[in-house]
This record gives sequence, C-alpha cells and structure tokens, in this order.
Amino acid sequence: MKGKMKVAVMTAARTMEWVERDIPKTEKNELLIKLEYVGICGSDLHFFQDGRLGNWIPDGPLTLGHEPGGVVVEVGEDVEGFAIGDKVAIEPGVPCGLCEYCKGGRYNLCDHMSFMAIPNEREGVFSEYCAHPANMCYKLPEAMDTMEGALIEPLAVGFHAVQKSGAKVGQTAAVLGCGCIGLVTIMVLQACGITEIYVIDVIEKRLKKAEQLGVAKALRADKVDVVEIINSLPGGGVDLVFETAGNVVTTLQTAKMVKKGGSVTLVGMAPASEITYDIGTLMSKEAELHTVFRYRNLYPTAIAAVSQGKIPLKSIVSHVFDFKDVIEGVEFNVNNKQDVIKAVVKY
Repeated sequence: MKGKMKVAVMTAARTMEWVERDIPKTEKNELLIKLEYVGICGSDLHFFQDGRLGNWIPDGPLTLGHEPGGVVVEVGEDVEGFAIGDKVAIEPGVPCGLCEYCKGGRYNLCDHMSFMAIPNEREGVFSEYCAHPANMCYKLPEAMDTMEGALIEPLAVGFHAVQKSGAKVGQTAAVLGCGCIGLVTIMVLQACGITEIYVIDVIEKRLKKAEQLGVAKALRADKVDVVEIINSLPGGGVDLVFETAGNVVTTLQTAKMVKKGGSVTLVGMAPASEITYDIGTLMSKEAELHTVFRYRNLYPTAIAAVSQGKIPLKSIVSHVFDFKDVIEGVEFNVNNKQDVIKAVVKY
C-alpha cells in the first residue's frame, strides 16, 4: 500500500510532534495493519515525562506506543493463515528466534529483542499503520474487538506474573498497586479460581475499580497499616504477594506480608535498580521470590480467556482519546495520574 500516514513522535522530554511518513512497506513475512486502538502504557509516560526509561535513553526522535490492536489491510506473500479484514492483537516484541533463550522458549529474554517504542529497537505505534511479522500477530475471535486486542499486551503481563507465582485454587493473595497491571493481575487470579484477594493502593479511584471486580478488601495504604492488617489474617499473611506498583516502599513490604512457604512476585520495577530488601524475613519463612520481565507464549491464552468471558478486560479503561488528540492524551495522563486508570487511543 502506498501513501502517507500521520505519526506522533517524541522529540524530547515533554515534547511530541506530528510528522508525516510513508506507510510502511510490507515484507514477505509481514502484515500491514491499520491500527484501531493503542493503549497508553506507564513506560510511554516515563519516556515522555523524563526523556528516558531506566537505562533506555533515546538518541533521536522516538515513536511511543506498544499496545496495538487493528485490522489487516495487506498480507505479505509468504504469510499464511491471515486475510485482509482480520482483526488482530499485535505482540510488540520480535525475538530473533536463534539465541539460547528463544530456542528454550523464553523469548522474552532474547538477546536481540526488537521491541516497539524502545530506542534503537523498533518504532512504536502512535501512527496510523504498522508492518509487523505475522508470527507475532494473533487473530481475534468474532466476539472480541480491537480495543480488547490492544489490552492483551498488559493482560499478558498479568498472566505471566500469576503463572510465575505458582498460584493454586484456594490460595489467598495481596496485590500492591491497583493500576492497569495490578487490575489485570487481579482478574487473572480470579479467573484461576483465587477469590480472596486483598488490594492496596493510595488512589481512591483505583481501589474503587478493584472493589467493582469483587476483591475481598481494598486497603488504602495512606490511611491504614496495611502490613498489620495482612499479618492479622489466618496464617500470618497471604499465600501470594504481587508488587505491581514499581515502588520501593511496597516492594519492601512484600516480605512482611507473605505467609510461611508462600511466594512473592515482583511485577513492577522500582526506579532504582538496587534497593535494600528484607531477605532475612523472606528466608525465615522459606518463601519464594519471583521476578517477571514482560511475558512469553501467552497471547493465545489471554485472548481465549477474554473471548470466553472469563476476564472483563475493557472494564479497566477509564479514558479514551482520539488519535488526533494523542499528544494531549499523553500529557493528560502525566498530569492526572490520580484520575487515570487505563487510557487508550482510538483511531
């Protein structure tokens, strides 16, 4: 397909500009996708607000956005199983398929990963079209729409966290942080049969959303002693603790909340890569400590769970911005963190 498309490009911290680019050329193994929805992720906000995300520092203009859903408009000549008009969710990372991690099935750890909206890896999708390898695209069932397709990306993080934790039916859980990742983690736990879930945050709107999902109790950390409350539960804590806020304080609380023999899963990443952690308490409980990095092999599972009605994925969306307003939408997210649970861009 020939022609031009609009792209919102970050040129510096707190600065995004509209540019016009050629619609991407489709390679033999790729699909050309007209985007319909793209989620706004916390990493997009970090790049925009700070001009960097951890050690990733753009050395030039960067297109943000890595949570896309759309419709196929062109099929590469070597691609099978897709047709023009198919609704798809797009997995944003493209692994090499050749390194030891890829060959071992852990492609999220690929040494040569090309991930959307990461400097010197892959352009993001705050644009009208994208070309993407077909093997990292997933057809959506008729019952699903492309907004849900865009939200599969954060949902996959929740699935990966719950799988790594070793969750079992009948266990109890605490989720620290009720933003998008915290909420999808709650929904995955519930879909796996874990219903006694305690959620912790300082933002009232997020706690209310968690309550709507049917958690056991929502605790506001700036109003009550959350560690004391969790420790007062039978067994002196919960079986599973998930830290999804990426906060030093909540990360340090995890060892104090987990039951003996339980597990702690760190999902959010604290701003400082090195923090003091209470390993002694964790060891005295013989509790396990798990970490997650993105996800792997989970898009089909997540899509099936949503299409079967097990996860009310769209219920976490609090704001929808038109593509023409994407720059203002990103700014709104940065300036109104107390109000936004999950925002998406509609094309």
